[in-house]
Amino acid sequence: MGARVVPILLVALLMVVHGQLWFGRGSVGNVGEMQRKLQQQHEANAQAQQANERLAAEVRDLKEGLEMVEEKARAELGMVKPNEIFVNVVTPK
Repeated sequence: MGARVVPILLVALLMVVHGQLWFGRGSVGNVGEMQRKLQQQHEANAQAQQANERLAAEVRDLKEGLEMVEEKARAELGMVKPNEIFVNVVTPK
């Protein structure tokens, strides 16, 4: 009887470990799902990084030069320099 207990115990332990491999935390399916989520987060981080770099470049341009300020004032606010004439050309569709 003692000789049967050890193999039964080992088989039971093997079943528990095998169950954890397929269904528990850190299982094969769980790891695949976490890898997909990680990839999506990397993509979102890359997009956010690009947006941050664009904004940093715009801030740097605004701090360093007046050309960007002048361009924005002309395009968004319709401002003109003294002695300039503003002509709005509308093209038919």
